[in-house]
Amino acid sequence: MKKPGSPLLYTRQTPIGCTGLAERDGVIIELALRAKPATERLPEPEVIRRAFAQIEEYLAGRRKNFDVPLHAEGTPFMREVWRALCRIPYGETRSYKDIAAAVGRPRAMRAVGMANNRNPIALFIPCHRVIGADGKLVGFGGGLDLKRRLLDLEAGNSLPPRIGKAGVVASGRHISQGSTGTIPGAR
Repeated sequence: MKKPGSPLLYTRQTPIGCTGLAERDGVIIELALRAKPATERLPEPEVIRRAFAQIEEYLAGRRKNFDVPLHAEGTPFMREVWRALCRIPYGETRSYKDIAAAVGRPRAMRAVGMANNRNPIALFIPCHRVIGADGKLVGFGGGLDLKRRLLDLEAGNSLPPRIGKAGVVASGRHISQGSTGTIPGAR
């Protein structure tokens, strides 16, 4: 059941599959990988159009940083981890152990993994850049194949296009509101 004022998830086919975005008050609050394509077409708010354009530029290898307004909801620890993820340079990776050390909790690798898992705006907060201490790919909401493709893209390889019908749609799925916390510098 829709809550009054609950944001819609707008979806588009992208080179990485159906991707969804939600906004509240002109700020991106969710990016859904492997979203279910919607059937109802609704006009997109300007921030949604800009965010999709920047995702397309990123996936085409023409953008390294995002500059749409973002708001990631989570605990203070999660937000601290997400800020650390935003400091990982394009084309580089860090381990969960590295991120735990960066937030001053060197033994909190599992908690860092949970914060990564709960990242509501993947790509914008680049959780795909976090790998296991042994260099292996582990954990990613979009799947390890997509994680590999994104890391390959950032290493200078092109992302092969994915066949799909392009279009702008908004789903009837509404997302709930949670605790707040903007992630400064999350571009």
